[in-house]
Amino acid sequence: MAAALLANTLYSVGFVLEKRALTSLPEVTIRQPVRLLGLVLRSPLWIGGSLSLAAGFGAQLAVYRTLPIAAAQGIFVSGLVLLVLLSARLLGERTTGRERYALGAILAALLMVVLSLKEGSDRVSRDAPYQLILLVCVPSLAAGVWLYGSAERRTRHRHRMPTTGVEYGVAVGLLYGVSSLAIKGVSSYLTSSGLGGAVVELLGSPYPYLLLFTGAFGLVMSQAALQRCRASLIVPVCTTVTCLYTAVLGTLSFGESLPHDPLRLALRLAGTVLAVAVLLSMPKHDPAPQPAIGAKELTPP
Repeated sequence: MAAALLANTLYSVGFVLEKRALTSLPEVTIRQPVRLLGLVLRSPLWIGGSLSLAAGFGAQLAVYRTLPIAAAQGIFVSGLVLLVLLSARLLGERTTGRERYALGAILAALLMVVLSLKEGSDRVSRDAPYQLILLVCVPSLAAGVWLYGSAERRTRHRHRMPTTGVEYGVAVGLLYGVSSLAIKGVSSYLTSSGLGGAVVELLGSPYPYLLLFTGAFGLVMSQAALQRCRASLIVPVCTTVTCLYTAVLGTLSFGESLPHDPLRLALRLAGTVLAVAVLLSMPKHDPAPQPAIGAKELTPP
């Protein structure tokens, strides 16, 4: 629990620092990845945010060794509250009433997942068949890249409405979901003895290569999306997709059974369904800016 809360804090701080750094940089795009990396690597604030995210990755490894996947994802969602608070304080972002209700519903879903836990009764799996992991992850990566490309094409339309970034959040969330499964896989090789053998076995698994792919593409995609959209919306959407993806497909892939007690099972399933429903109901466009009071409407001659 302590490691999960620490990971939440580090991830929230990291995203906010990166967003603050990106607001002062020229516009970045995934079509120019080398330029994007060159710009962000010259920003000390962005580097600080990246180091915070890397530390959160380390804390996440500890979480996956001690908690079932579904339970860990439920706790990770709690970081959304801190993220919204930091976004309002440091970035000046304001959420709409509808978005605040959505965040409240996500926290209710978190509470259901936490209440479904029972110490000592949930089995923590250590490994999964490589073929099954690849069968789950490869289509997910393709879907994430395709969805992001579709969102990019729509942003180039001249008369488009301002986007909230939901599509970007879902696309990056799929990549980070695959990354989360890979982190779970890597955690199974972290043993106290036989480090050399563990490294050799790890390199023979698909997990480090999935991490490299999602790390490279996720970095470029997330930074371009984070610059265009509000962190207080895109990160919660991304986090929700990542947590649901990891909780559902990770539980099945790694063979971690659901609770046998009917009440605990109902709480866990209800929390998952509620989070999905909130995600689907999120607004896809920001409201158009209203003209200032007293401004005269311009009409063509």
